[in-house]
Amino acid sequence: MPALRLILGDQLNTAISSLSDCNKKRDLILICELLDEASYVRHHKKKIVFLFSAMRHFARELISAGYKVQYVHLDESNNSGSFRGELRRTLNSYPDLEKIIVTEPGEYRLMEEIKSWKKLFKCDVEIRQDDRFLCSINEFSEWTQGRKSLRMEYFYRDMRKKYNILMDGSEPQGGKWNYDAENRKPARKDLQRPPPYTASTDTITDNVIKLVDAQFSDHFGDIHPFHYAVTRKQALYALHKFVRERLENFGDYQDAMIEDEPWMYHSHLSFYLNCGLLLPMECVEQAVQAYDQGKAPLNAVEGFIRQIIGWREYVRGIYWMNMPNYAHENYLNATRHLPPLYWNAETEMNCLGQCVKETRENAYAHHIQRLMVLGNFALLAGISPAEVNEWFLIVYADAYEW
Repeated sequence: MPALRLILGDQLNTAISSLSDCNKKRDLILICELLDEASYVRHHKKKIVFLFSAMRHFARELISAGYKVQYVHLDESNNSGSFRGELRRTLNSYPDLEKIIVTEPGEYRLMEEIKSWKKLFKCDVEIRQDDRFLCSINEFSEWTQGRKSLRMEYFYRDMRKKYNILMDGSEPQGGKWNYDAENRKPARKDLQRPPPYTASTDTITDNVIKLVDAQFSDHFGDIHPFHYAVTRKQALYALHKFVRERLENFGDYQDAMIEDEPWMYHSHLSFYLNCGLLLPMECVEQAVQAYDQGKAPLNAVEGFIRQIIGWREYVRGIYWMNMPNYAHENYLNATRHLPPLYWNAETEMNCLGQCVKETRENAYAHHIQRLMVLGNFALLAGISPAEVNEWFLIVYADAYEW
């Protein structure tokens, strides 16, 4: 049965479940740049450049590997701007396609739309589990059953045991599960911080930059300089560079901040994990290998893998367990509007202004900036959670609803 295999913008890896049994001669892969997706919130310009360029590069790699690909560019005259429109147009052009196959999306709003497609298009729609994640949505739901509290720490320990990561039999290597208490050293001005990974733009990325400049000029954020990885090869190099140059000191200084130093010792890999250019376990395995070889200490390696197999998986599970009501919860009844400083960085609070400025420049801020500065101020000021959530979704290139 010939199938139409839809690849979403955060599924840019041939290991995605929707491609697992793809017949290169018979099936058609559809990848779309859509106005609906680029503007349902006013995404940071650099975020749009990053995703569109990565999508175009991935499509080119698929074609080179012999797949049949239909790629829809944003500025094509007949681009409908929506998944429904592009699926209908493709199915009408290829009437032999009898089925739509898609890997489950990362956002509730899109999952609800996909569920409507079977009735809308009068064809079978198969929604496959996103097995890039190490804990399925159903598995997380089962883990929550019968628990009085859903502490991430206990979930993280179970993930360590499940995948035998940094384990000595049934006990954690080093005798402790969590070395967070050792990861709070203050930053020093004389720290020799290695430069972050940077990639040069090619013709594909340059064309996307021109497109975004023209189509989304009124969106937040700077496009230039653009130096993020947009291919799997580049993302793998960024991973190797982090493990080689930054992982050793990541643990000690992961909570530190220095003015005008947005990158510090952080990995900057969340861009690539969240769009599919990197897979979680390959990041974990490289970090563990560095520890086994004596190239990185346990507190750094444990802290890094906890972000991937602990927090990342846990937050996703909580999101899917509680949606759609989760998006509207407001326990403290915070109702103040998001102040202009979150857009213009104009404030006498230098720490807050720096975080907004670097967010505008990079579509990135590390977790202490996001949580302890931007998020904590919003909490203390009583700002509406819905407005704060939308801001985070807009401004960070690695941000999705969950």
